[in-house]
Amino acid sequence: MSLLTPIRPSWSRVDRRSALWQADWVLVFGVLALSAIGALLIWSATYRRTSLTDGNQHAFMVRHALNFAIGLVLAIGAAVTDHRRVRLLAPFLYVASVLGLVLVLVPGVGAVINGSRSWIQLPWMSIQPSEFAKLAVIVGMALLIAEKGETNHRDVRTIDIAQAIAVAAVPVVLVMLQPDLGTVMVLGSIVFGIIAVSGVPKRWMLGIVTAATVIAVLAIQLNVLKKYQLARFTAFADPSQDPQGIGYNVNQARIAIGNGGVFGQGLFHGSQTQNAFVPEQHTDFVFTVAGEELGLIGAGAIICLFMLILWRGLRIAVNARDAFGRLIATGIVCWFGFQAFENIGMTLGIMPVTGLPLPFVSYGGSSMFAGLLAVGLLQNIHLRSHRM
Repeated sequence: MSLLTPIRPSWSRVDRRSALWQADWVLVFGVLALSAIGALLIWSATYRRTSLTDGNQHAFMVRHALNFAIGLVLAIGAAVTDHRRVRLLAPFLYVASVLGLVLVLVPGVGAVINGSRSWIQLPWMSIQPSEFAKLAVIVGMALLIAEKGETNHRDVRTIDIAQAIAVAAVPVVLVMLQPDLGTVMVLGSIVFGIIAVSGVPKRWMLGIVTAATVIAVLAIQLNVLKKYQLARFTAFADPSQDPQGIGYNVNQARIAIGNGGVFGQGLFHGSQTQNAFVPEQHTDFVFTVAGEELGLIGAGAIICLFMLILWRGLRIAVNARDAFGRLIATGIVCWFGFQAFENIGMTLGIMPVTGLPLPFVSYGGSSMFAGLLAVGLLQNIHLRSHRM
């Protein structure tokens, strides 16, 4: 039987009174623990940097907690929403995400930060549509592939996969135009993962890898990527070639993590962190704070928590009662897994610097909201499977 052989569940509404007890509390613990650790690391990385905090030492920690609280409300809403309504809302989420990515590219609307036009600046906050595009691609592809199998009572076909890839291609192209190479890499991992479990022949996977390689070469040849982005890959291969320039971040990150040893220098006592040698330490390079101040033990605990979340996500995917839920859970696992690996890897010098935040740990409202919405969808799939 194909992975996408339609299963006819009884679409009864989740009992909200029992949802509290039936939730995957191991998954909840992992997310809560990462967010709490993130708040401490962000506090340590910012409380002495008056240029960032305007004298309020607790500003970024409080904002991180507020972002988590808002995201938690979104997660609960996603978890208890009727499964049929999630499917109905999927196209609207996709269209809204694409519109956001288009608006970012409009001069005067999109704001350029760190070389990428990825933000929409509002009076009270900044929104990064590409974060929500990850979720939109997952839900859009899952809906399209699942609907084809369930409606036509057949296995997935080449035309179905081609249509699903077309759905993903629109956000990918728009994100590339910003340009935001890190998010494109995450979207690529999502597409690969969803298609891998959709039941297509293995030759499709080889074709996708080949196509991705060709597109990457063309992007370089046509100067789609900025020079500094290409230089980051060069620095990744040899950080010592420009230690005061493009290789500075990687070198300082390595020094910070190396300073931590096994037990760390203690929270608020890391020499690299407290003297602001590592740039963007409350966002992209937050893992260096853990490495220096909490040591191998603390940094290892963060990695273990991510492994815990990925395990629960895979478990939810395996136990999902329908193709739609299975594909969504798979896409979310690929998202969290690749992004965490890339973020931690770039601080260790084993992956190129791409500007991706560490999910639930790095400071950032859009990243937190999108990540917790994804966790809410995982809980929704879990609750639906648990009650069938």
